[in-house]
Amino acid sequence: MPVLKTLLLTTLGSFLALDKVDVMGENARKQLNSVVFFVFSPAIVGSNLAKTITLESIVLMWFMPINILCTFIIGSVLAWILIKVTRAPRHLKGLVLGCCAAGNLGNLPLIIIPAICREKNSPFGDPEICHKYGMTYVSLSMATGVVYFWTYIYNIVRVSSSKINNEEFISSKTYSNQEAPLLCEKTDGIDKISVLQKTIRCLKAIPRKLNLKALFAPSTTAAIVGLTIGMVPRIHNLMIGDAAPLHVVEDSASLLGDATIPTVTLIVGGNLLRGLKGSSAVPLSLIAGIIAIRHLFMPLLGIVIVKAAVNAGFINSDPLYQFVLLLQYALPPAMNIGTLTQLFGAGESECSIVLFWAYALASVSLTLWTTFFMWLVA
Repeated sequence: MPVLKTLLLTTLGSFLALDKVDVMGENARKQLNSVVFFVFSPAIVGSNLAKTITLESIVLMWFMPINILCTFIIGSVLAWILIKVTRAPRHLKGLVLGCCAAGNLGNLPLIIIPAICREKNSPFGDPEICHKYGMTYVSLSMATGVVYFWTYIYNIVRVSSSKINNEEFISSKTYSNQEAPLLCEKTDGIDKISVLQKTIRCLKAIPRKLNLKALFAPSTTAAIVGLTIGMVPRIHNLMIGDAAPLHVVEDSASLLGDATIPTVTLIVGGNLLRGLKGSSAVPLSLIAGIIAIRHLFMPLLGIVIVKAAVNAGFINSDPLYQFVLLLQYALPPAMNIGTLTQLFGAGESECSIVLFWAYALASVSLTLWTTFFMWLVA
């Protein structure tokens, strides 16, 4: 049901993006992407962490950030193998790495966990207790995923798109030797630039290469703020709870955050329409490879890793906690991949096609995996 809800919202987004309707045209989607990036995503991350995370819960759930890091590393390795085997086009390498490495750690768990807790025959006990602890697990999962996504995947897509844009720019314009920009490179002849000047130029280039602004994206900053509020009792009591003097700030952030999931899903639906209309096509081998990695190989490897961690005593005996850890390996690609491709103007059409097939098949694979995971931990 959670996956079907996502598909219904995606269909609505595609309908609103039709030329005859033109409610969510290309310009509208780009503006919404900016709002999601700067407002909605930080709001949902910060507010959920502030409400549910405490210092004690962080200590108990120390393995979760490591588990999510494993999903990114394993996905990246499998994506690299897929790129080599299929000889993926250069402009799609960042997209393939992003889709294989980053799962939907935000939208779907926020829908799936409450839905499972409300079920009458849920294996996780009392619905209220299940919902309380489940949202704590999901919040940390979402925050950790956001930090990894905007520091790792963001820079992969950014670098990939910038290389393509630079190649296109260089091929369209011939530089003279005097006009060609130099940055710490060697010349064949006598170098007229002094060593001091070269050193200064290299030092000035370091901040641009590190891209600290990208490293501390709005969602990453919001995660830090949310963790600080949750783990510092005085600040927590000041902002969280109906009796807190500044609870209106947290309520406002939660209100903004509630708009994240439907907005991102509608944008993906609108981008999907463009992808189906686009002339460029994604090789079938790439689509099949990404789907196999996300829906088959990742969950199987996740079972091995989580079970090994349980046997080693790294994970507590809470079946709901183990279920969330397993779920992190079985999720389809993150929807924010579509946001990135639209922000950088690289692979928008191809991303839409990949996400369409990934989420269409997720309605079957995710249902089967969650059922198996519940049996496994119960």
